[in-house]
Amino acid sequence: MVRQSASGLLLDPGLGKTSCVLSALKILISKGYIERALIIAPLRPMYHVWTEEISKWSNFSGLKYKILHGKNKDDIAQDPGDADILLINPHGLPWLFKKYGKNAPKILGVQMLVVDESTMFKHSRTARFKILKQMLPQFERRYILTGTMTPNGLMDLFGQIYILDGGNALGRYITHYRNGYFIQPNPMHEPYRWEAKQGAMEEISEKISPLTLRLKAEDYLEMPSQQFINLEVELPTKAKETYKQVEDDFLSAIEDTFVVAENSAVAGTKCRQIANGAVYTVDKEYRVVHDAKIDMLEELVEELSGDPLLVMYEYKHDMERILAKYPDTPCLGSGTSASKSTVAIKRFNAGELPILLGHPASMGHGLNLQGSCNKICWFGITWNFEYYDQAIARIYRQGQESPTVFVYHIVAKNTLDKKVLNVLKDKERTQEKLLQSLRAPI
Repeated sequence: MVRQSASGLLLDPGLGKTSCVLSALKILISKGYIERALIIAPLRPMYHVWTEEISKWSNFSGLKYKILHGKNKDDIAQDPGDADILLINPHGLPWLFKKYGKNAPKILGVQMLVVDESTMFKHSRTARFKILKQMLPQFERRYILTGTMTPNGLMDLFGQIYILDGGNALGRYITHYRNGYFIQPNPMHEPYRWEAKQGAMEEISEKISPLTLRLKAEDYLEMPSQQFINLEVELPTKAKETYKQVEDDFLSAIEDTFVVAENSAVAGTKCRQIANGAVYTVDKEYRVVHDAKIDMLEELVEELSGDPLLVMYEYKHDMERILAKYPDTPCLGSGTSASKSTVAIKRFNAGELPILLGHPASMGHGLNLQGSCNKICWFGITWNFEYYDQAIARIYRQGQESPTVFVYHIVAKNTLDKKVLNVLKDKERTQEKLLQSLRAPI
């Protein structure tokens, strides 16, 4: 980071991405290369990881930060004072752009950009990417941090690498990148499906390797083993019948090439909701179809006899039904305040809570939950490999004292649950192959 003005740290959770950045930042400030950095991070890591890392270590005690979030953000933007670091959430970028436009970095007095969990900018057509793209020329130094760079395949690389080099390695436009390295197997019936050309991964790896550093946890840390356990449940007869009806609609939508893709997506989502135990109706209420997964979760909790368990839910009705069974359980999800999250995390890490409930989109990055927990349960299994991988990494990381981390999947038999698990395995293979090719020699 000191030597290069642009680089990506592709480090597994627990290898100290945050500390690396803060260390480099102190050196760059002391040498007079920069005065201030803007760090874009998810909301909870912004409050719980970056701020705590600064206060935790004497190395960083001299660094001062301010957070561009909440009711005081306009005042802070107007006068950052002596802050070395300005922290902002990706959802705050439209506000910043509206206030200062593309010259926001210059007006804020920042010369260095750090994008924590850069996969949030993997899609170049999103509003957040387009806003950041206009600001990029104002930064003298740009860095990205992530442990899961290609959660859904090589297409995810374009936006992240563009942040570093403005398109030098992979092309200035997503169309150039796509046409250069991918093909459409069935453009008539699947116009949105692209597959990497033969040899594309090797070519891409060679082009981005000067910009990236890949470190794998197993090479540097004593990591625990992982044990994946599927807890299968049988749907009640009536629930099976309901599921079969919706599944038939799902299969029909897939087979009918003239049906828009949204129809199959809606039917597929309903299949997974039913597998979890409830389904939303047209009036946005939900109807409980079965309690098979709730009963299995209860069995698991009883079997663990108070051992802390991190439970991941998928739909809001999953959360509500779990909380009905365990009403005193804190939940880290959309709408949970930073102060409530802080209290819940501290209590869970201290072993005071038998269950912590969370949604992977809200708590899948940055949080350290390995204090007393080595077990995670997927009540509803997400399609999103990044969410899946990062959620497990909350407990499978440095500081985990148990020799084994247990990953439980509550799987409804003969449903899409099994298909989702297979898709996750395929995405893991794609990502691992790329990261292996970028791996730093030990």
